[in-house]
Amino acid sequence: MGDDDAGGQDRAMSTSDSQAEIGYEDFVKVDVRVGTVVRVEPYPEARRPAYKLWVDFGPDIGERKTSAQLTELYTPETLLGRQVAAVVNFPPKQIGRFMSEILVLGFPDAEGRVVLIGPERAVPNGGKLY
Repeated sequence: MGDDDAGGQDRAMSTSDSQAEIGYEDFVKVDVRVGTVVRVEPYPEARRPAYKLWVDFGPDIGERKTSAQLTELYTPETLLGRQVAAVVNFPPKQIGRFMSEILVLGFPDAEGRVVLIGPERAVPNGGKLY
């Protein structure tokens, strides 16, 4: 995810980055949860086309917001109600005039467009990845 995208903070990892070994203790520090997109707004001020997303992670975590460069494959209508995976324990990051609180996760397709990660069937919001 770059300056204004989820799924693209530095879209490409170098080979050495993807090959680095980590311990299980490192993995469990990253808090990946599932939530439902409850609000979507265009983000015309972003340097690259993006949306503002609000994601509901259930009663324990609540609603969090982020910006995401998803405009090539998704419309606001296709995002609304979709369950997504996101890192919820990164510190907030100022992205233009918008404060991003989470990092929505995705993989690049063959053209480098972000394809969101989410469960294959409905699960309770706030569920932790393991």
